[in-house]
Amino acid sequence: MQTSTRDRIVIAAARLLQRQGYVGTGIKQIAKEAQATLGSVYHFFPGGKEAVAVAAIAHSDREFATLLGEALDSAEDPAEAIEACARRLATELRESGWIDGCPVTAAALETLGTESEIQRACADALRGWERLVVDKLLRCGFQAQDARELATTIVGALEGAEVTAQVVRSEEPLLAAGRQLARLVRSYGVPLSR
Repeated sequence: MQTSTRDRIVIAAARLLQRQGYVGTGIKQIAKEAQATLGSVYHFFPGGKEAVAVAAIAHSDREFATLLGEALDSAEDPAEAIEACARRLATELRESGWIDGCPVTAAALETLGTESEIQRACADALRGWERLVVDKLLRCGFQAQDARELATTIVGALEGAEVTAQVVRSEEPLLAAGRQLARLVRSYGVPLSR
């Protein structure tokens, strides 16, 4: 299946942002990586680099939400599902040579304290991932408040563990986070809903 020029631009930008951040990624580099002309980039994204970045973050958000959803659905037990998610993140990070971490972390950190579209796209992504975890926990019988707080904790811990794993070039921070998050989820003593 042939990918449209616009999609190639978004995918290339997503990979570059993930690896280099927003500041480290140039519009010319995006065009080159996408095998597109600079004119094509501006045709599809008249707002320039920021507009491309917002589209790329939305693309990465959807990709990661799919991965997270699959991991959460891989086990009925939410603790096992969270641990499976951490294992999958660890494996994918290792297989990327420690460069393909969270798809929004670099851009999010570079836009802290701003009211930019990029910052809003990153915040939306994180909130969406939390909703996926909340939904899993609610389906498993957790109380709404507990589910929300656990989801925030789970996403935050996995994000931090992924950055640590990248820095130390080891799967262990993610695997340890997965084990401890599973222990935390089990500590609520919620019996699985059937």
